[in-house]
Amino acid sequence: MSSQHPLWQNLFRHKEDRTSEVTEMWMSTPLFDKITKRECRDLVKTMHPRHYKKGEMVFNSGDIGASIVLIRSGGIEIKAAEKLLAELSAGDFFGEVALIIDEPRTADAIACEDSELIFFLRSDLEEWVKRSPKSGAQFMLNISTVLAARLRHTNILLSLQNN
Repeated sequence: MSSQHPLWQNLFRHKEDRTSEVTEMWMSTPLFDKITKRECRDLVKTMHPRHYKKGEMVFNSGDIGASIVLIRSGGIEIKAAEKLLAELSAGDFFGEVALIIDEPRTADAIACEDSELIFFLRSDLEEWVKRSPKSGAQFMLNISTVLAARLRHTNILLSLQNN
């Protein structure tokens, strides 16, 4: 009898594979620098996957944000005033400002192909910080570093446009 027989399949493997893959994807970002893989994996189990069809809006400029988003598969375009700001693909993340402040989004996010996105909600971050303040503080330091790098990059681009 083949090992692929339905009675012998591991019914939990698919979810476990997704958790492992998403954990590795987050761990490869600067957001989880100096945070253990085990803690990241525990967080991933609380995150929310969602599928989007090509052309579907993930969020609109002006929406109140409550999560950061990791692209597990597919692609996302970030646009402001119809101007393309970024084209993102698997392994990229966006919307991190929404984890820090409760303000309207400043751009649109649109699926440019069928995509699976993983949402890490601010409420889940707040719970994690309560449970594990040291790791939560490290995550907040990491996100501050990412935001500072993006601001620096934007300032350079703006100064080049003005010259």
